[in-house]
Amino acid sequence: MESLTATYITRAEIWLCITTLLYFLMNGAQIFETLIFVPKWTSSPPDTFKLLQDGKGASLKFFWIILHSLHEIAFILAIIFCWKIDPVRNWLLGLFLLHAAVRVWTLTFFAPNIIQFQNLAATSSISQEIAARISLWRNLNYIRVAIYIAISMGFIPLCIKIFNSRL
Repeated sequence: MESLTATYITRAEIWLCITTLLYFLMNGAQIFETLIFVPKWTSSPPDTFKLLQDGKGASLKFFWIILHSLHEIAFILAIIFCWKIDPVRNWLLGLFLLHAAVRVWTLTFFAPNIIQFQNLAATSSISQEIAARISLWRNLNYIRVAIYIAISMGFIPLCIKIFNSRL
């Protein structure tokens, strides 16, 4: 690690901490949603799909768009401000790649399915295929949330490392 100024390390600490805090905030929301909200809307479809509808239910679309956007901006800033700290930078890049992979999975599987489930709220019954997709969505969501939690845990040693870099 090359000689770094106190100002550089302070900025790196700030952005890494902001990113870590936002990730843990996101995890808290995901855990709440997974343990409370998902079992509710998956319990008795299509009647419970009304809970997903914008303006009629607990639409979380804007919450997630804003939280992910803020977090990803902070994550990129953390990478930028930690760039000269090789071990931290490398781990941040790895965590970001893993995070990006889960986001792609979210945008290609979870989001389209939720939209389809929302559109089925007015129907009187659902097919066996839709019921299977609801179950698959719920079960894969547990894995997705666990991956996000694992990623957030990966920030803790980085925070410790960067705070110890002053010593």
